[in-house]
Amino acid sequence: MKRGHRLAAGAALWLFAATALANEPSAPGIPDYDKALAVSQAVVGRRVGDHALIDQLHRKVALSDYRGKPLLVSFVYTGCAQACPVTTQFLAKAVKEARAALGPDRFNVATIGFNQPFDTPEAMAAFARQNGIRDASWSFMSADAKTVEALARDFGFTWYATPKGFDHVTQLSIVDAQGAIYRQVYGESFDLPRVVGPLKELLSGQAGGAGIAGVWDKVKLFCTVYDPITGGYRANYSLFVEIFAGASVLVGIAWFVLREHRRV
Repeated sequence: MKRGHRLAAGAALWLFAATALANEPSAPGIPDYDKALAVSQAVVGRRVGDHALIDQLHRKVALSDYRGKPLLVSFVYTGCAQACPVTTQFLAKAVKEARAALGPDRFNVATIGFNQPFDTPEAMAAFARQNGIRDASWSFMSADAKTVEALARDFGFTWYATPKGFDHVTQLSIVDAQGAIYRQVYGESFDLPRVVGPLKELLSGQAGGAGIAGVWDKVKLFCTVYDPITGGYRANYSLFVEIFAGASVLVGIAWFVLREHRRV
């Protein structure tokens, strides 16, 4: 990545949360955009540890519980009044579009509170309610400070305390069905294909089981395309129909040539 592009990407990573916290923050750090981006990208391809957390309903969960399906992971702190809510609400729209395009139960979402001991299960539940999240496959989770530090290392997540809150990487981690980080997506908002595209890739690798249902699942994923005019996804089977028609023509020609060859 060229330095100019790297700096632009680095600047886009950060959110400044202007809401003061209930606690007295530690001494402010100096954000290093290049280093934060490098740390975030360095974990792509690595498997995340099986950390123990507590969701907004006080249920004990482990990250291994989410194996078998792709998982979207974001980090927030509940004392944030602007940036984290904006990012979460945009993510909710992206998740809704992705579920409509790929299927309602094809992936899970987890939002983790990193400001401990303040991001409790109650605080995470309130944050979900305040941002209108009513997705049964989206968990808002809390963990102790030591676990949060381990999660931050595994996900390549960086934050700095400031006098008024935190500066932190605005990232969405896409985790594959085996628990490895597949892609990092940055920014308060992003183009929908940056999330749906990787999810399609992961689900296509899982699809294709035995029988017609598996084949049809692959066809549906392949034919789900982004429409830049509407800003959403739709099924477009025209390419598949063209391929089928072309194959039919080739089979017909082969049959005709074979028949004529037998007549000779």
